[in-house]
Amino acid sequence: MSLASFLKSRLVPAELDDHINRIRKPIGTLGYDPWGYNNETMKYGLSITKRVYEKYFRVETHGVENIPAEGPVLIIANHGGQLPIDGLLVGYALATRKENPRIPRAMIERFFPTVPWLGNLLNEVGAVLGDPVNCAKMLANDEAVIVFPEGVRGSGKLYQDRYQLKRFGNGFMHLAMKYKAPIVPVGVVGCEETIPAIANIKPLAKALGIPYAPVALPVVFPAKVHLNFGAPMVFGDLEIPEEQVTERVEQVKAEISRLIDKGLSERKRLF
Repeated sequence: MSLASFLKSRLVPAELDDHINRIRKPIGTLGYDPWGYNNETMKYGLSITKRVYEKYFRVETHGVENIPAEGPVLIIANHGGQLPIDGLLVGYALATRKENPRIPRAMIERFFPTVPWLGNLLNEVGAVLGDPVNCAKMLANDEAVIVFPEGVRGSGKLYQDRYQLKRFGNGFMHLAMKYKAPIVPVGVVGCEETIPAIANIKPLAKALGIPYAPVALPVVFPAKVHLNFGAPMVFGDLEIPEEQVTERVEQVKAEISRLIDKGLSERKRLF
């Protein structure tokens, strides 16, 4: 038995291995798709995430079945917690659902692909540079795409601003309309307490070339996470003024806010 086979037998449960093999992905003969996704790396990633999802954050998920079984779809969620833990947990919930699982693609900040080794690893587990062109190509390829419209405004939120949604851009709505992609809103509760930050040292962030430099303890707290997936929202591909596009974005934002409130009401304790 080769070292790779031995490690796989120890780290990847046979049930998970079969589960991922049944999810069809357009990968080439070398095992990668055009954006760097790799089935074998994903199996290791999901095996590790399973323990984090079930044991550390003890995630409770509701409504993941609302994500369509096929075709282009945008999964739009609130963002927070300094690290993209929310995207990891949302992706795991969809990839491991029993009926019609899908491997989603997550749009990530431009900073992450610049980090040696990390950028390639994120690509192999489905993450893609958060660029409108990349997102458009994913939707044209009938992918399920996770987008956080708050961007760094959300992930770098201070603890005092937790669950206060920042401005949403209109880009995701234009793409949803163009590619006739349903939008599934998601309210994430818990991730904003995983790495609570009390300040952001902007001069340091600028000097280091990173999105933000939070003042926080160097630990990820095991906050209990609630994921609430809403019903798909469909918007027609109409020639409408930008003001009406913004109104549609606000509808999605309002639904995410409602789902956040639902998660907060469900939460009995922080940890």
